[in-house]
Amino acid sequence: MPMAGKGMLLTSMNIDASDDAEFNRWYDREHLEERVAIEGFLEARRYVAHEGNPKYLSLYSTETFEVLDSPAYRTALANQTAWSKANIARFQNMIRAVARITISRGTGRGAALGIIRLRPPAGGEDKLRAALHEQLDPASLDGIISMHLIESDPALSKPITDNPAAADPGAGDWFVLIDATDVGAVPPAAARLIDNTAFKPQLITSGVYKLMWDIAKSDIAG
Repeated sequence: MPMAGKGMLLTSMNIDASDDAEFNRWYDREHLEERVAIEGFLEARRYVAHEGNPKYLSLYSTETFEVLDSPAYRTALANQTAWSKANIARFQNMIRAVARITISRGTGRGAALGIIRLRPPAGGEDKLRAALHEQLDPASLDGIISMHLIESDPALSKPITDNPAAADPGAGDWFVLIDATDVGAVPPAAARLIDNTAFKPQLITSGVYKLMWDIAKSDIAG
């Protein structure tokens, strides 16, 4: 599989313009490295929206899906730094998906990312997954490096800034990820799903993001 590991944490959020500089300073100087240092985490990537909402998006790859419900990760969530707590309290419109990587085709990661959010119909997961597997083939798409499907676990996918007991119909949503060399390569590839009548009933949102930076476990080991 081109994507590292079997599990993925996806987080996305907006932030007030007045807090933007501090938010980015925290993410770049503390948060990403802190998360990648957790046992079982492999790498993390940060993106900013070229066309999409929320503005910021991060992807964290883990060795297994179970890492995302492990004692090490739960301990990190329960012991946030003061800097983390201050910034987390400012999150707006947060999306937090704790997911399994179920399809990953192609080789490598790109400088741009297309993302398509889908809501699978109850009982129709296998049919939808099979249909997506047919479409997520980067081989014939110029500028597309790899394509992936991540499937959220509804019990674990809760925004940490909201009431954990509140109903969240999107907690089990799926996300198609399209790794591309440039933002211009994403729309033609995404159109295979967005403009396909077979997927329209499941389509929630889509967007295009630019890579800010990434970090791997080997960058901090020492």
